[in-house]
Amino acid sequence: MTRPIVGIIGNQHLLNDQYPAHAGGSMNSEAVACVADCVPLLIPADPRFMSVDELLEACDGFVLTGGRPNVHPEEYGEEATEAHGAFDRARDAIVLPLVRACVERGQPFLGICRGFQEVNVAMGGSLYPEIRDLPGRINHRMPPDGTLEEKFALRHVVTFTEGGPFSRLMGSQEVMTNTLHGQGIKRPGARVVVDGHAPDGTPEATYIEGATGFTLSVQWHPEWDAANDPVSRPLFTAFGDAARDWVAAKAFPGRKSA
Repeated sequence: MTRPIVGIIGNQHLLNDQYPAHAGGSMNSEAVACVADCVPLLIPADPRFMSVDELLEACDGFVLTGGRPNVHPEEYGEEATEAHGAFDRARDAIVLPLVRACVERGQPFLGICRGFQEVNVAMGGSLYPEIRDLPGRINHRMPPDGTLEEKFALRHVVTFTEGGPFSRLMGSQEVMTNTLHGQGIKRPGARVVVDGHAPDGTPEATYIEGATGFTLSVQWHPEWDAANDPVSRPLFTAFGDAARDWVAAKAFPGRKSA
């Protein structure tokens, strides 16, 4: 059986600090291929190269990856400041309408870190430019030193809503996650349900109320060690199942999945 094709949103990057490239972390591809059991396809997120409609037809689901550039605050009605950091307007132009189209069509996506924030902005929400500057919040940013294992180490609990989709999926109301982000949700967008929080109140898990497809998004990085991590593995497995359901629905219109 042909595996579903999952578009992995890429980021603009410079090779050797001078050669323009579109890049995606290999751990994203590994999680999609080996845990979700889908074909990973890196997407150069730039409207000069493709349209949202073309992506919707080419892929069966999407992973909205993390990335150093942030969503431009003009997308939620605010002016850019130094605290907002760098931007990727080309990615904004592709991913924000892609999220809305997926919600409307029931096409699955998994939002991760920046992708989590993109989903909120796409649905009309806003972001804080720097979580650690807010009273009572902890520093959620990546540790500046150490190995990759140390940077992606589990750092805080996420508590899910009792009986919500995340607690049902994980089989637990509390899990341990890594944390590598500076920004976070300020105002949830329309239909964005915050289903999990860090101990300091920072939103960490969301879904879209009333959506017919898979819309789970997380502020942490589940792609790290996804095959072995007890939190990451069910998330990517469920996403892969949703992509397979999408393929089956395309092949047999009107047929309901089991």
